[in-house]
Amino acid sequence: MAAEERRAPVALKVLVAGGFGAGKTTMVGAVSEIRVLQTEEMLTDVSVGTDDLSGVEGKTSTTVAMDFGRITIDQDLVLYLFGTPGQDRFWFLWDELAQGALGAVVLADTRRLADCFPSIDYFETRNLPFLVGVNCFDGEQKFSPAAVRTALDLDDEVPVVLCDARDRASGKELLIELVEYVIKRNSSRRG
Repeated sequence: MAAEERRAPVALKVLVAGGFGAGKTTMVGAVSEIRVLQTEEMLTDVSVGTDDLSGVEGKTSTTVAMDFGRITIDQDLVLYLFGTPGQDRFWFLWDELAQGALGAVVLADTRRLADCFPSIDYFETRNLPFLVGVNCFDGEQKFSPAAVRTALDLDDEVPVVLCDARDRASGKELLIELVEYVIKRNSSRRG
């Protein structure tokens, strides 16, 4: 019997987006199987008045370009993760990061839910599929996916999933959910 031919896995690009302090860097770091490329810089007095720290007062650093990681979903699928910067002043990078992306995970922090509106608007405007991952922080009130969907005024087809950006298994499930959503979305548009 001939040995099975091994083929290269499909490599897909996925963005991890959301507001300032929503957990993007944390998620990329938690799921990546390679050492994450991070462009974290310390917050300084210069950012006072520019960066709103309400709800994330303990935050000491911020992504200034992107985070980059990789996760192998199975032998046929590898995802390359690009975490976007959360502040408006770094949004000029988003168009470059979004080129060629399969879709995006928008992390939502229910302490600052309105901060994910710009990400959602960005992806809706560009017709790039996305799902919302509600990052459940310790000690914070948990909201149902239905309540978050209503608050964000999302279409019924957009998945809203509870997750923990610190947990590798939770992040991986979120990414699998995104890939499955994109496949289903693309299939229904072709048919």
